[in-house]
Amino acid sequence: MQRMGMMMRLHAEHIAAYKKAHAEVWLSVLAQIARSNIRNYSIFLREPENVLFAYFEYHGTDFAADMERMAADPETRRWWDFMKPMQQPLETRAGGEWWAPMEQVFYVA
Repeated sequence: MQRMGMMMRLHAEHIAAYKKAHAEVWLSVLAQIARSNIRNYSIFLREPENVLFAYFEYHGTDFAADMERMAADPETRRWWDFMKPMQQPLETRAGGEWWAPMEQVFYVA
């Protein structure tokens, strides 16, 4: 199992819509997340900075392949298109990234 942390910003004018959408995530998207070997997925919001922090645990053996399958899923792509205008990726993210990955520097069980 691999713990993953990612971050980005949220446009202030979309905070209420983002929270509402995530209170009612489409079942097809949740199913694809599970099929992609992702568990314990959480997204946190820090206001007033409007920073989003996502955490999940990856339980598969080929993260890149699982993410490719997720990206190929039409309903997931439709969800991402719905979310995209609400989000503001970090300027420092690497090319091809939307959410900026973070390095785990501490863990205790």
